Amino acid sequence: MSIEIADEYLEIDPARVAEQLCNFLRVEIGNAGFHRGVLGLSGGLDSSVVAALCARALGPENVLAVSMPYKTSSEETICDSRTIVQWLGIRALDLPITDQVDAYFRRIGEASLLRVANKCARERMSILYDQSAAFDALVVGTSNKSEILLGYGTQYGDTASAINPVGDLYKTQLRRLAAYLEVPPQIIAKPPSADLWAGQTDEDELGLVYAEVDRLLVLMVDRQWRRDELEAAGFKGELIERATALMDRNRFKRGMPLIAKLIRD
Repeated sequence: MSIEIADEYLEIDPARVAEQLCNFLRVEIGNAGFHRGVLGLSGGLDSSVVAALCARALGPENVLAVSMPYKTSSEETICDSRTIVQWLGIRALDLPITDQVDAYFRRIGEASLLRVANKCARERMSILYDQSAAFDALVVGTSNKSEILLGYGTQYGDTASAINPVGDLYKTQLRRLAAYLEVPPQIIAKPPSADLWAGQTDEDELGLVYAEVDRLLVLMVDRQWRRDELEAAGFKGELIERATALMDRNRFKRGMPLIAKLIRD
């Protein structure tokens, strides 16, 4: 078998997927006793798709998109967020986080870019959960399957949510769903970025290209291929090792906190 078989496994019927995910949102949010959703909107592909699904499933008036830029956020990110809000007709709040994040680091001292980025992610999620109470809504997550498996997310930051409609879709599949949902083309086309600092991209930080690693992951994880089968199909050993190391190292992010089980007589 060749590497191209992965493309077959990554194929989706976007109309069917959209219908299933909208039904999931309606049913599960309803089962929790709510009929509204709140999400963080970055102007990127993932949050734009989730916003579109929520608007379809719940009605635009029942969706609150919160933009939470930091001082290093690009103007493109801010403009794209506004484009999505206008396109969908959903409710929106713009709540910059620079003041509170910088106040924290002024108190404790300088920190690495990664620490600042993680603090921003957790500050945003804190805001979303507060807004969920104000809006009487559930927090809807936007992390995709590629990010979840590779650990590309901040624990209790962007990985936190009450419900996640796209967590079983690889980044490659999300692009196809976005096209079906008619997400604005400039958002689909732009390089994936958490906008953590100027010029930052997800793929540079991961050291992986989504189009390549998604092919590997769908065979390694979904189809349970062994390493020898993956290498025989044409995957390079370096790619397999990098992806495996990331999945192993970040396994703790993919579950609830471990609770010690006491032995009782």
